[in-house]
Amino acid sequence: MTAEGHLIFALASTILAKKMELSPALAQGDWWHIIAGGLLTSLLPDIDHPQSVLGQRLRWISLPIARIFGHRGFTHSLLAIIGGILLFTLQITPGIVPLDAFHGMIVGYLSHIVADMLTPAGVPLLWPFRWHFRIPILPAQKGQQLERLLCVAILVFAVQHPQGAPLCEKVVIPDAMQVLWHKVRGCLFAGERI
Repeated sequence: MTAEGHLIFALASTILAKKMELSPALAQGDWWHIIAGGLLTSLLPDIDHPQSVLGQRLRWISLPIARIFGHRGFTHSLLAIIGGILLFTLQITPGIVPLDAFHGMIVGYLSHIVADMLTPAGVPLLWPFRWHFRIPILPAQKGQQLERLLCVAILVFAVQHPQGAPLCEKVVIPDAMQVLWHKVRGCLFAGERI
């Protein structure tokens, strides 16, 4: 996904996270803090690519990370997210980043990873394992029109989403799927046979 796509997707994600009130800090936080935090970190995972927007500006950081981990490696994993959260919760510099902005930063970073999952290449969420998780909605080709259209559609959805409402009211699971799930769960946890 392009930098433009990541920025639009992060904007939509932070708006949706605030409207869905994913955390008390997001629910009660300042819109400007949350959106700024989300946009600030939306391009950060691509620091592992020297030709990315951030990689070109911060080559002294990007080149070593690219050599050690490669593109879409550690920086696109759950381990990087957990590490970032731990860094901020250590409060090395207390009071510099407001809590609502910090939650926006987490949403922005996560939005980058989710957006990259929409491409055929996917992301290695469980890095250092090389399994790539993907929902390949966007084509691998360089055409950016579909990407732009998708990101703008998600942004429009986020802006129109009612305040305090969940993403969807209730997911209905067919009875046959529930029976199958109970059989599988029984097999896994109780040692029963299917």
